[in-house]
Amino acid sequence: MTTMDSVAIAVVGAGLIGRTHIELVREHPACRLAAIIDPDPAAGYLAEQAGVPRYASLVEAFSVSRPDGAVVATPNTTHVDCAMECVTAGVPVLVEKPIADNVADAERLVTVASAAGVPLLVGHHRRHSPVLATAREIVAHGTLGDPVTLMGSAMFYKPDGYFEAAPWRREPGGGPILINMIHEVDALRALYGEIAEVQATASTSTRGFAVEDTVAISLRFASGALGTFLLSDTAASVRSWEQTSGENPGYAHAGDEDCYILTGTRGSLAIPTMRLTTYQRRPGWTEPFHTTAVEVPRRDPLRAQLDHFHAVLRAGTPPLVTGRDGVRTLRATQAIAEAARTGAPVPIPGTAEQADHSQQGAQEEPAWP
Repeated sequence: MTTMDSVAIAVVGAGLIGRTHIELVREHPACRLAAIIDPDPAAGYLAEQAGVPRYASLVEAFSVSRPDGAVVATPNTTHVDCAMECVTAGVPVLVEKPIADNVADAERLVTVASAAGVPLLVGHHRRHSPVLATAREIVAHGTLGDPVTLMGSAMFYKPDGYFEAAPWRREPGGGPILINMIHEVDALRALYGEIAEVQATASTSTRGFAVEDTVAISLRFASGALGTFLLSDTAASVRSWEQTSGENPGYAHAGDEDCYILTGTRGSLAIPTMRLTTYQRRPGWTEPFHTTAVEVPRRDPLRAQLDHFHAVLRAGTPPLVTGRDGVRTLRATQAIAEAARTGAPVPIPGTAEQADHSQQGAQEEPAWP
């Protein structure tokens, strides 16, 4: 049941993730589904079930009424055009990731939204995960000391039906770098700050498709910290965010496994088990460690993201994941794809001299046990 003070949100795109947003808006106590916008007449059934109008385009929808906000969940190639229509109409917009399919268009959108003063959010929903937020706070408070290394993995096995349902996933652009790694890049940026340079080696040997199935990635952060990341959609492994965090019930849950290990000069943190290991005295390899598990309340990040969008619309809360964040994450992800293609290191413009936000509290006393 929505409240009298509810915000009206239109959902653009009635595909898989669009239907998820539709249900989330309908279930939210302070939001109201205003309309479904999709050129496919089949979306009319969803609109009828939800008791809202269905429009074939944003132009048609805005000619009738303007919602308080819009969620764009259309194919990647249309993200910028749809978001631009929202911004031009003065409608705050949450764009599903990636913000665009190329950096130039993404920057154009960000520039227009900024000039218009219209809130632009990007749907990197892991930023709204209590697990990631707590880990970021631990790093920022200096509990681990100065960041030194990061080891990460996103290893899972996509079934044959995944590729049969959408043959484009077998072709360049359909591999795990551009489909899956963008989630990881945004999470790593949230934890350790900007990525300054990447290297990558890709393999197609397991599936034999024209696109990568496995990638080994090296990362250099602007802070000087180094990272390694293993990515594979053909590995029989549980070491991925979805399978270890338990945030998406659609995946099998391995609650005793981790997908990220952060190390600093004072200690380390395993994510998402949140095992925190720190020196109690002066660091040294003969010194004993203290290990504890940091308690974190678990919550669906997509629901938390909608709470945040509501706060942006109703209270003017600044976006947690801005359009500029979306551009930086897209640029770093595309750099990984380029490094895998060329075999050469790829520097990321505009990051080499940036201070790592996670270092800001590195000299403070640890805030965690």
